[in-house]
Amino acid sequence: MSGAATDIAVIGMSCRFPGVHNLAEFWRLLLDGKSTVGTFPEQRAADANSKYMSHPDAATLNSGSFFDSIDGFDAGFFATGPAEAAAMDPAQRLGLELAWEAVEDARIPATELAGREIDVVVGAAPSGYELLRKLSGSDQDDHYAALGSSGALIANRISSLFDVRGMSFCADSGQSSSLVSLALTCERIRSGAVDMAIAGGVELIVDPEAGGALANLGALSPDGRCFPFDERAGGFIRGEGGAFVLLKRLDLAVADGDHIYAVVRGWGVGSGGASSRMPDPSPGGQAAAALSALKCAAVAFDDVDYVEAHGTGTRLGDPAEIAGLRKVFRETGRSRPLTIGSVKANVGHLEPAAGIVGFVKTALCVDRAHLVPNPNFRSANPAITDFQDDFEVLRAARPWPSEPGRPRRAGVSSIGMGGTNAHVILEQAPEARTELRAEAEDPRSAGAFGVVPWVLSARSEPALREQAARLRDRVAADASLSASDVGHSLVSTRSLFEHRAVLLSSDRAQALAGLDTVAAGGTSARVVRGVTAGPVGPVVFVFPGQGSQWIGMGRQLYAESEVFARSIDECARALAPWVSWPLVDTVCGGPEAADLDRVEVVQPVLWAVMVSLAAVWRSLGMTPDAVIGHSQGEIAAACAAGVLTLSDGAKIVALRSRMLATVAGQGSMAGILLPEARVRELLGRWGSRVVIAAVNGPNSTTVSGEASAVRELVAACESDGARARLIPSSVPGHSPLMDRFEDRLPQELGRITPVPSPVAVYSTVTGGLIDPAELDTAYWYRNLREPVRFEAAMRRIVEHLTRERAGLFVEVSPHPLLAVAIEEIADTQAASSVVVGTLHKEDGSASKVLASLAELHVRGVPVDWAAMLAADRPRRIDLPTYAFQRQRYWLTAPHDTATRAADLGSQSSVLTLVCAEAAALLSVKVAGVTGADLEARPTETFKDLGFDSSMAVGLRNRLTAAAGVRLPATVAFTYPTAQTLARHIFSLLEPETTDAPAPVEETSLESSSDDDLYALIDRGYV
Repeated sequence: MSGAATDIAVIGMSCRFPGVHNLAEFWRLLLDGKSTVGTFPEQRAADANSKYMSHPDAATLNSGSFFDSIDGFDAGFFATGPAEAAAMDPAQRLGLELAWEAVEDARIPATELAGREIDVVVGAAPSGYELLRKLSGSDQDDHYAALGSSGALIANRISSLFDVRGMSFCADSGQSSSLVSLALTCERIRSGAVDMAIAGGVELIVDPEAGGALANLGALSPDGRCFPFDERAGGFIRGEGGAFVLLKRLDLAVADGDHIYAVVRGWGVGSGGASSRMPDPSPGGQAAAALSALKCAAVAFDDVDYVEAHGTGTRLGDPAEIAGLRKVFRETGRSRPLTIGSVKANVGHLEPAAGIVGFVKTALCVDRAHLVPNPNFRSANPAITDFQDDFEVLRAARPWPSEPGRPRRAGVSSIGMGGTNAHVILEQAPEARTELRAEAEDPRSAGAFGVVPWVLSARSEPALREQAARLRDRVAADASLSASDVGHSLVSTRSLFEHRAVLLSSDRAQALAGLDTVAAGGTSARVVRGVTAGPVGPVVFVFPGQGSQWIGMGRQLYAESEVFARSIDECARALAPWVSWPLVDTVCGGPEAADLDRVEVVQPVLWAVMVSLAAVWRSLGMTPDAVIGHSQGEIAAACAAGVLTLSDGAKIVALRSRMLATVAGQGSMAGILLPEARVRELLGRWGSRVVIAAVNGPNSTTVSGEASAVRELVAACESDGARARLIPSSVPGHSPLMDRFEDRLPQELGRITPVPSPVAVYSTVTGGLIDPAELDTAYWYRNLREPVRFEAAMRRIVEHLTRERAGLFVEVSPHPLLAVAIEEIADTQAASSVVVGTLHKEDGSASKVLASLAELHVRGVPVDWAAMLAADRPRRIDLPTYAFQRQRYWLTAPHDTATRAADLGSQSSVLTLVCAEAAALLSVKVAGVTGADLEARPTETFKDLGFDSSMAVGLRNRLTAAAGVRLPATVAFTYPTAQTLARHIFSLLEPETTDAPAPVEETSLESSSDDDLYALIDRGYV
């Protein structure tokens, strides 16, 4: 490979520092020349059981760039149980979050990485959490200690999070670890081993006293600030945080249209060997790494504008680093001064993560064509002779100097104590391809529905609300963002989770209002919300019979949807040989519209509308697995399934309705809200004058027959308290009056040739699944004459298709008629179902179709929103990253328990101890729980409180240490409440004055074998 194929694009980045939550805030900090330096928070010192304030260098250790808290973690998002989350080193938690944010920043759904050969390499070092693990005593019983403490698990957890299969590696080369990690991944990409990689570094300081060794070495700044290359340089300050990047082969990034922050052109890693005394830095070793990077990049040092130096601000380190750079000057013949800086003046020294932090800073500068100031710089270190001749440290931000034909280039250095040096060359990204957006020629194109969907999702309802609030702030702050760009980016760059919301808006104000609604936890006509509750089943298209019509029912959709309009036009051509009125005008309520009260008009019109609505659903990615039609709806169902051609469907519906018109006024129909069996009992007194025309549901039956008899039946039902009403139809379908058409209809239809189809057809004539070959001319007479067995056919669908998954029923009609019946039938069979309509008599717009599609989506139905939005040729834009919902997960040191053995002089004091220790363990899962809370409910079992088997053993260990008594590992099972356990412990402390504990059922466990015992524990508590 050569050229672009050998270079590596930086397509995603993330970072976090005290008070700095993302790249935008980091950039503002850099531009303003601000610092995050402060003091170690008092609460964290208490959490860490730290006594560092008694250290001789307490003031120095107390200064640094520290988070207010590091105990928070969104365990639910990362599918981690509370006990494992508490055992997990907070550096692992931070690494997971930053890696996720880097992938989101790259505008790639995380699911697209799964199964691919992608490397994950992380620079990290111990945070000190292991000391707290030992102090808390959890090292004796912590099932997750091995997973929580290993540095390698930072990379391995990230690989597992994304399900990527490349190298997973945690590097430790001292302070150069993260830049060495990045160089290693670049080497792997250039070699062709992988196409992408995730590289990063994290640093957290659980106990500031751990920095005592650095203070003894004289490396820490005594005045709490860092002055790289300044006359006041006296050491660095420690910092917390981290950064991650997503790297990709440049040619692939360009082809995929990724946003490229910068290009990694070259890198060099090497050791100073014995060229200097340990731990003194080696100018020769540093120069060798930089020269190696320049050679790898095939770039002249004169073409490098800026170097992000290691720049620790130490008395020995700064002069050594400048000496190394001057050696590069001499070796390359550089002819102009070099601008340098160090991010350590902004956020402190993040040690293993320091290199990647400098890399991210530099990539931002290259991308945004700006150089940023170095905080605290006043005048050059006098130990560096003639500093100003070769170097410049900026005091104010300025545009990156541009020169025609020469891209912006920068170097990044990182130096590890002991001699491992790394240097990376960054270059400005190639010019992005600009493509003019073509305006949609037809306003009815698939992407121009008059509304744009914005799809949000999260792992939890609070996270969904915060996602909406973040997006609202983002959109409100940038008026240039188009609705289609936002909508496209939401569905093409973000993963889908179970809590979902879809906003349908036609303008910016509606979109912002919708986001406000979701953020407040509300709903509205333009906001659809829901939670996926498991696997969803096959899609069933349901086509009703007559009755869903209304004047102008297709007018708006015909104007908005090209798919609908094209299908209506095709139906018009198919109907032309059989009807004399214009279909389009009738569908749209135009000036030449035919009268919908005429059965020979309304049925062909409904057929055309339903067939065309089915085409719209298909265009949105909703392909039916099965279809079912009610009465004449079966004709549309067969066409939608592909069993009937459009011409055959048009002929059947036109001739069928024309015959029905000949008996108009000779009878009527009525709906009765009673079961079929009860209606049959009532029909006895009228004989064949009234018959059952349709069984729609468990408590919904339609009758048909002579008009006078039907009216009498309705009156009789009402007098008995049963609900019944006449149906506004003068045609007595599915009654003996249809017998006259038995020979005539098949004769006029002639040959009908059904077509095989993969879509299952459920017949409301037979009440079950039917072979498409049976839908011949004889069948369509039966469809006219025999009762509609809708309930029976729906029951078969539920039985066959929705046993293990929720059924998805889409009523394809201009107004919903059958939704209640479908729900009732599903309920009688204890089947979960999702039922949506298509249009409504009060809303015939495309937005109504999208609202129905949104209802399916929020219940878990896959929807290709991106394809629907593609007509506007939208761009992928930056969106807010995931709103993690953090809770406290932290190991609790023994000093958190106030009561000790010396204070256990009464049974009540022992109860206080038991409750305090139980609360300390429970606080990992239930924030804010206290011993007093548990003392108020002493008879509640540990199991009901939320204990699992590992917590029960942990409680034994804590109580053994606190009370000074021997207790078996199963004591919390044998004595399953705080009250019984306290009584037992007190009996061990004061056996001569304490009654024997009341026997409890669990004492039988004591005599069980170990295998039986732990099997019982796991069954009962895990």
